[in-house]
Amino acid sequence: PERKAGEEQPRAAPARAPAQPSAVEEGDARVPQRPPPTLPPSKPKPARGLCLHGKPLGKGRSCKRSSGHRSGENGYQRPVTVDSSKARTSLDALKISIRQLKWKEFPFGRRLPCDIYWHGVSFHDNDIFSGQVNKFPGMTEMVRKITLSRAVRTMQNLFPEEYNFYPRSWILPDEFQLFVAQVRMVKDDDPSWKPTFIVKPDGGCQGDGIYLIKDPSDIRLAGTLQSRPAVVQEYICKPLLIDKLKFDIRLYVLLKSLDPLEIYIAKDGLSRFCTEPYQEPTPKNLHHIFMHLTNYSLNIHSGNFVHSDSASTGSKRTFSSILCRLSSKGVDIKKVWSDIISLVIKTVIALTPELKVFYQSDIPTGRPGPTCFQILGFDILLMKNLKPILLEVNANPSMRIEHEHELSPGVFENVPSLVDEEVKVAVIRDTLRLMDPLKKKRENQSQQLEKTFAGKEDALDGELTSAPDGSANPEAHLPSICLKQVFPKYAKQFNYLRLVDRMANLFIRFLGIKGTMKLGPTGFRTFIRNCKLSSSSLSMAAVDILYIDITRRWNSMTLDQRDSGMCLQAFVEAFFFLAQRKFKMLPLHEQVASLIDLCEYHLSLLDEKRLGCARGIPSGGRPAHRGTPQESSPSAQPAGDNCANKLSHPRHTLS
Repeated sequence: PERKAGEEQPRAAPARAPAQPSAVEEGDARVPQRPPPTLPPSKPKPARGLCLHGKPLGKGRSCKRSSGHRSGENGYQRPVTVDSSKARTSLDALKISIRQLKWKEFPFGRRLPCDIYWHGVSFHDNDIFSGQVNKFPGMTEMVRKITLSRAVRTMQNLFPEEYNFYPRSWILPDEFQLFVAQVRMVKDDDPSWKPTFIVKPDGGCQGDGIYLIKDPSDIRLAGTLQSRPAVVQEYICKPLLIDKLKFDIRLYVLLKSLDPLEIYIAKDGLSRFCTEPYQEPTPKNLHHIFMHLTNYSLNIHSGNFVHSDSASTGSKRTFSSILCRLSSKGVDIKKVWSDIISLVIKTVIALTPELKVFYQSDIPTGRPGPTCFQILGFDILLMKNLKPILLEVNANPSMRIEHEHELSPGVFENVPSLVDEEVKVAVIRDTLRLMDPLKKKRENQSQQLEKTFAGKEDALDGELTSAPDGSANPEAHLPSICLKQVFPKYAKQFNYLRLVDRMANLFIRFLGIKGTMKLGPTGFRTFIRNCKLSSSSLSMAAVDILYIDITRRWNSMTLDQRDSGMCLQAFVEAFFFLAQRKFKMLPLHEQVASLIDLCEYHLSLLDEKRLGCARGIPSGGRPAHRGTPQESSPSAQPAGDNCANKLSHPRHTLS
């Protein structure tokens, strides 16, 4: 019988009626595991199907529910889930990586959201509203030959010495006349100059459509002008040779985060060799693709291609084996790696401004959406003097771990490639480890336990670290991570290069409409007014003319006509024009840095005034420093330090 609250239980009561079974004994883990108040206090026995900590040992509805909410103090019960339904050619390497991590793969997708979505082509392979996806919106467009060349050229205009790792390039057909004129001018100044040029179709891949020419008058170039856009570059005639063969390096770079910028480089990559001994280009050997082009997809069809399971022999080797060989000859390997790291960071800095515009268009601030990361393939050529040259960047580097073997003419079979598997599986696996969404939760749980049970560390230590299934450290069985962080680790050395990134923050601030990628005339006029850039020498009518002229020219050059307005590259050109008018007699990068400082200063005052009006408090004094544009919203960076000092030192190190 029920008793009133607070009434003592008679000692003879247990003999009168059998006690009702507790909810815990029925397997309901939602009820606290303690004896009911009507029973004498005693230590509860573990429920059937549950351990002492409430961990499910068997199957059943209550166990599943319990594992989702109360998975034990160490929180390691639920595995990370990966949707691999769109992985395509990277599927085999991804499966091995997931198996090594002991995560859960969903090869046909899942009705419920997954933690990570692995796409084979682009961000838009699937409609994702949560979790993490291994592609950035706009990356495929950004690393195309023409777009990459324009982005690097912008940086070359600002910092010509820092960006001399990219060959001089011309965009066809728009710059064909400029190409002809500049080549003629150099030849007139130096008659001994006998250049070679390489033509690369804008949307080409795997060596498709690439050819060499000695002069702009080459008949094949005329055909390219009529067919599709392309980039023509100076050909590197003196590459480093190994075994008399030309080779390039495929390095894998992880862009872990765009804002704040976070970059990792794989400690090993692949070296892809030509299959004919190299000779400097002549009219007779220009057509020898197996001598001049290092593309694996081309050379695999050569009769001289050598498949090898050894990392240091064959037509495809590990980059680490090349470094070992160079080191044995006295080459300073640390210097080579330092130059490569510098090249990668500078290239990513050139790409990130426009990537930010794509990102805010597809995933607007304040709306639900996934976070992004991406593995990029950097193709790098070492010159004879060991200087690295950037050939191109691949948004979808091949992650296949097998190669084609020709059994008979036209009949191929896929054969496992140990060299590919060694490098690529490590890159994918360790990328997943860095992106592990539950890792932070486990760390937070551990920190919360330390705070909650302060003073009882000794008592809790055994429970937290002695998981019988070995899950205390889920990565204990794995090798060390093969990806090395290079940014923000070396941010102090490279932050001064991020001028276009700061311009992109200004551009995004004045876009006005969420989801758009182009700035309208009203937004451009608002930018001029808010930054106090109009004057007696620059009227608003002149501003309108500037907007119309630059926008019209850029829209005629770009293929993207989704919406009208000023694209980021057009805004950058207009910004350069304004900087040169306002700060004369300075190098371009100092002019631009000074104008950015001025714009950010005026916008910070405006933000402070608006904040004071919203609070009903009159604004006064200088605004407090609120961090860099990368750390805050797309709004401009407030001037936290003495603005006069910043303007007197236009080229300053960014924080």
